[in-house]
Amino acid sequence: MSDPRWEARADLVVVGTGVAGLTAALRAQALGLQVLVVTKAAAEDGNTRWAQGGVAVVLPGEHDEGDSVDRHVADTLVAGAGLCDEDAVREIIAGGPAAVTRLRALGAVFDPGSDGRLARTREGGHTAFRVVHAGGDATGAEVERALLAATRDGRVPVLENHVAVQAVKTVAGAVAGLQVLDANGVPGVLNAPAVLLATGGLGQLFQATSNPEVATGDGLAVALRAGAPVADVEFVQFHPTVLYTGQGARGRCPLVTEAVRGEGAVLVDATGARVMLGVHPLADLAPRDVVAAAITRHMALERGGVDDHVFLDATHLDAATFRTRFPTVYAACLTAGVDPVVEPIPVAPAAHFACGGVVSDVDGRTPVVGLYAAGEVASTGLHGANRLASNSLLEGLVVGERAAEAVAADLAAGRLADPCRAVVADLPTAPVADRDSLQRVMSRYAAIGRDAEGLAVVGSVLDVSTVDKRLESRLLVEDAALTLAGRALIAAASARRESRGCHVRTDFPNKDDAVWRRSQLVRLTPTGQPVLGNLTALRGAA
Repeated sequence: MSDPRWEARADLVVVGTGVAGLTAALRAQALGLQVLVVTKAAAEDGNTRWAQGGVAVVLPGEHDEGDSVDRHVADTLVAGAGLCDEDAVREIIAGGPAAVTRLRALGAVFDPGSDGRLARTREGGHTAFRVVHAGGDATGAEVERALLAATRDGRVPVLENHVAVQAVKTVAGAVAGLQVLDANGVPGVLNAPAVLLATGGLGQLFQATSNPEVATGDGLAVALRAGAPVADVEFVQFHPTVLYTGQGARGRCPLVTEAVRGEGAVLVDATGARVMLGVHPLADLAPRDVVAAAITRHMALERGGVDDHVFLDATHLDAATFRTRFPTVYAACLTAGVDPVVEPIPVAPAAHFACGGVVSDVDGRTPVVGLYAAGEVASTGLHGANRLASNSLLEGLVVGERAAEAVAADLAAGRLADPCRAVVADLPTAPVADRDSLQRVMSRYAAIGRDAEGLAVVGSVLDVSTVDKRLESRLLVEDAALTLAGRALIAAASARRESRGCHVRTDFPNKDDAVWRRSQLVRLTPTGQPVLGNLTALRGAA
């Protein structure tokens, strides 16, 4: 055991400054809780700011004729390919209108339509125009701006440049705080009876991603090491249209929001032939997993597999319309030397959203007392095997608020541990793989199109290349988290011998409802190895 170099105390520690974390922090403070938000980078550096499309929501009096919450639920269930929890889907989507209203009350400004109501667009998998947006294609940036402004105005403390290492627990196994490292590797402990993980996803597990560099699966690792299970980690959604900037692109690549397709753009190959024609009834507006897989197949077939991208043709939009509606995409295209008004945009799929995560209910509670999760790091049952476009910001707004209320209720009922009973351990030692090698093998063998042989290659690389290291810096914490996330994903993907949603097995190309219409969970053994289980019995207990 070791004493921390410094300590702080709160009722609730929120890890992450994205939409879910800040929403939870603001609501918890309004409920009278002492809140501390911690983030490993600057407050503005989370995933939320990069969300282009919008918020999928059916607002009273501002929706298409015939659209409804029920129809939004139905679209979500179709996209989730049989693995959504329908009750969770219904609760979260039904909470959307009130959540957006609260966000607007905080100062978030959404784009108006010509009729005076909010402008709405349509994205992949949606059967109606129900996605509200801000700044054309800068919705995440506006949501983040409004939440950060409210946080600062409300004097919610944010501890920047501190990375979460591991949960601090009592002898009985309840979470009672969080061990962190500052930018210089100095350890400290944030004592709290409740810790909410809102750390985003794991896009940096792959070579090319829409995610920023901070998306390294940290929350998944903290939860697993704390004894919490994760579910559906084999389902990683690849966004179909990320700007192609040349062979070997690495790190965060500019997103080309599917709202461009919602405004009539179509995918074509180098010859001008339509990619999605005849593939799906919704054609270019099919769910993301369908479009990404179709592009991947098309690239493999074109010119003997030489092509590594296709094109998004939006030249039907005039210059003024494109610049106004999609300023972020327009600027990224020009930077890459492409004028989207006069020539098709080169695009390719890249890692986008994790569909699974830490098992939790719609109130953010996990099976570990005192540990909560919200946003992309969580698996509430909303997404199943594939995320419906623009449900992500919606989930963060709704579940973030509900999680704060759950913490307040659990505190009041005496369900949480006394932080004074916490046992502070030394910094952990964990397997760490070389990030570059890990990203290369994951992108080659565990992206879109997997088979048993390739997954075994990844497993072997992880087995022979990892080195146990003491997690005494942010880089080591991140690389250990990516290594653990990779191991969990490979274990789940190897076991799921079918193709469903984002999980495409070329050796098992068909969906198998008789055996696999269920989620898998992953836990760690006492020695830190991922083991698989069935989520069915656990979901209701979370």
